[in-house]
Amino acid sequence: MEIVTINKDHFSEIAEIYKQGLETGHATFETSVPVWESWDKSKLKHSRFAAAIDNTVVGWAALSAVSDRCVYGGVAEVSIYISNDYKGKGIGKALMLKLIEESEANGIWTLQSGMFPENEATVALHKSSGFRIIGYREKIGKLGNIWRDTIMMERRSKTVGIN
Repeated sequence: MEIVTINKDHFSEIAEIYKQGLETGHATFETSVPVWESWDKSKLKHSRFAAAIDNTVVGWAALSAVSDRCVYGGVAEVSIYISNDYKGKGIGKALMLKLIEESEANGIWTLQSGMFPENEATVALHKSSGFRIIGYREKIGKLGNIWRDTIMMERRSKTVGIN
């Protein structure tokens, strides 16, 4: 497996993996795959990675700003998706470790993530990567006609923003 920086050429594979996540009903409140321009605009320019095996993207991770207020400049939200055919093979862990390393190199002191409690693999990945549960959001939004809860998790850097 190779971890590479995402560029526009990877987007068709990234979009397919994201679509697989949408189809589970446990990955996001979103209901459609964005076009490259929207995806690109919504993500920070650093800390965007694809995991590739034999030149095929099998997972991806990226960060989004949580706010445009300068006080939150070191806080970012994690997106991480793995192809259905490659789940449970350590790809998520490798991407998360790379994402943490690169985020800290770019001055990010807190990573946060919201997820559906039913997405047990994502909860476990975050816990194993140093994230902690900071709360639950009850019926925070509807997916289709069903109110859904989310778990909020965060990871505070031990090296960035400590002084």
